[in-house]
Amino acid sequence: MARYIIRRLLIAIPVIFLVILATFVLVQSMPGGPFDAVGTRAMPENMVRILERRYGLDKPLYEQFFRYLANILQGDFGPMFREPAQTVSDVIAQTFPVTVQLGLMSTLLAFGIGIPIGIIAALNHNTMVDYIATFLAVVSISIPALVLGPVLIYFFALKLQWFPIAFWGENPPFFLGFIPSFSKAFFAHAALPVFSLGTGAAAGIARLTRAGLLEVLSSDYIRTARAKGLRERAVIVIHALKNSLIPVATILGPLLANLLTGAFITETIFAINGMGRRFVNSIGQREYFLQTGLVLIYGIMLVMGNLMVDVMYAWLDPRIRYD
Repeated sequence: MARYIIRRLLIAIPVIFLVILATFVLVQSMPGGPFDAVGTRAMPENMVRILERRYGLDKPLYEQFFRYLANILQGDFGPMFREPAQTVSDVIAQTFPVTVQLGLMSTLLAFGIGIPIGIIAALNHNTMVDYIATFLAVVSISIPALVLGPVLIYFFALKLQWFPIAFWGENPPFFLGFIPSFSKAFFAHAALPVFSLGTGAAAGIARLTRAGLLEVLSSDYIRTARAKGLRERAVIVIHALKNSLIPVATILGPLLANLLTGAFITETIFAINGMGRRFVNSIGQREYFLQTGLVLIYGIMLVMGNLMVDVMYAWLDPRIRYD
């Protein structure tokens, strides 16, 4: 297993390189530039040239790329054009914990709701409980966070005033800021965005769990376990559930990445100062280095998520061995 993990990490190096290259070229190919205007007024041409020379934007694109790559290897993600007092590394350090908290809490919500609903639906196959669970899953998948977020704000924040309208709330740093402080104020701010982001994922997990458990329950070894007189609970928990979760584990890595990238919309709707919101703002501001740095972080997280899924395979199914 250790050799496999090392081999996958080595393979990830050219993948990350291609991500950096493609993002760097694409963001700099967009029309306009970071110094085209200040507010509503166009910046003087000579001032634009001075600023481009200062940040090295007057160099050929290939020279800019290799200089940027060398800086990344030293932990420098580049400067901020509109906020000279900060660097891209500073912005990532401020926003990364918030996005990770939102993504992890949404993932926990998705699995915490999706797996039990899928199990209940499978154990009550072709009954009213199964039909209701399937209907709710289809409805949840069909409503994107772009629609669900404003609806939640309107009803639960504006009308009922149960939760704050926006922002992420007070969150004193703990364990590098990745684990939120369990305070009432924090969960009040986190409730709506986490529910908005995690509901669709929960529906998908419920359907996968239901389908996987139904397939496993029809297997020969399940009939053998029942024939031996094992209690139904033992058959489900010990023999069936673990194997039925392999399809769910397959989507864990991509799901976590999708929840983090889906935070682009959720963070913008709820005015959360995370990486997704900063990325959306950076597009209009032509913050080349910020866009490339954030895409690089998301790419690394996706690679690590897929690696985690492969490791989970070996735990869920002893027949799977990578060495």
